[in-house]
Amino acid sequence: MHEQKPVCIIGAGLSGLIAAYELEMAGYSPVILESSDGVGGRVRTDEVRGFLCDRGFQVLNTAYPEAQRYLDYDALDLRKFSPGAIVLRPGNSFAIHDPLRDPMKLFGMAFSEVGSLTDKVKIFTLTNQLKSQSEEQLFAEESKPTIQFLKEYGFSDIIINNFFKPFFKGIFLENELSTSSRMFKFVFRMFALGYAAVPAKGMGQISEQLKSKLQKTEIRLNTSVASITGTTIQLTNGEVLEARKIIVTCKPDLVIPQLQGQVNPYRKVVNVYFALDHSFTASPMISLITDSQFIINNLVFMTDVSKAYAPQGKALLSVSIVKPVKVDDKLISLIGIELEALTGISATHFEHITTYEITEALPDVQDMKGDITPTQCKLMDGVFLAGDHMLNASINAAMTSGRRAAEALILSEQPPL
Repeated sequence: MHEQKPVCIIGAGLSGLIAAYELEMAGYSPVILESSDGVGGRVRTDEVRGFLCDRGFQVLNTAYPEAQRYLDYDALDLRKFSPGAIVLRPGNSFAIHDPLRDPMKLFGMAFSEVGSLTDKVKIFTLTNQLKSQSEEQLFAEESKPTIQFLKEYGFSDIIINNFFKPFFKGIFLENELSTSSRMFKFVFRMFALGYAAVPAKGMGQISEQLKSKLQKTEIRLNTSVASITGTTIQLTNGEVLEARKIIVTCKPDLVIPQLQGQVNPYRKVVNVYFALDHSFTASPMISLITDSQFIINNLVFMTDVSKAYAPQGKALLSVSIVKPVKVDDKLISLIGIELEALTGISATHFEHITTYEITEALPDVQDMKGDITPTQCKLMDGVFLAGDHMLNASINAAMTSGRRAAEALILSEQPPL
């Protein structure tokens, strides 16, 4: 490789780490410029007073093809969620189980109030249908709002309101299920084929494992890029770097002036952590709040999935809010009131640990794709783009785009035949 000028990667999120790994495999020694104090982007875990707090509730689906390609699941010590969910209401809560994985739950699901028997048959049918399709086929299908697809498929309002809306609002981070049916089918298929899981010591372990694979990459933390002109990088501290090639994995309009106003705003989420002495669900399942009067969308005890998330004798509760809210002390009090109404446990028992207001939680992608060709990653001579905003909002897409951008850069340096 010619090393007079470095190959630079803007951003040390999953896309940037994967791009660096692929470049290393091809003989490069890239330089990653990361504005924050650590790797991982949105996939990071903080230790707060002995608790492990992921930056936003998120999970790894074990069926993701790219995750299977790059991650060592055994080393991550993955802890699985139980398939299904708990519908949490004041004085009336019930569980939704997956009888396909646990046949012993079939009788209970048949008479569950989550939806009609017809709804449950349709879930069974849809699951088997999506299992038989490839990712490429799903993303090639007609795109329509998820809510439209569910109604046209014949699901009742009861199951849409009891399960699909609260569950997928937490995944899509929008309240109307306007996200493309392509993404719904992809996610539904992944849940049918794999499990939702977290590394025993937090989602940040995924990023740390990818970082540990890099042997020839220089990672410059706390290094913020102001702008890119051609292959010239202007840092916010005034330093100028001349790169041979650049892969931009952050939101591109932040550093490329000509793209300003051309990238959709990201979707937001507020994630609040509380400590209690005990879990009130005592199950490694997500709890859905179906009452639209509540601001809480879903909650889960991370310690029901992995004990390592909290000090011994404590339980860590993660609460997610998709609705627009003002993050202040009043919000914490309101969440406490809602938790008391849902559980009967006094709000005074919920000890606030920390709050994350994540303004760029997920990209709002209009034309969902499952993959992208290397040539589609090229923005201009010497500059390539990566990031889940190019495909769909998922860990799988972030990894795919990083790989494809690296392939595009490598191809650009090969002499023509």
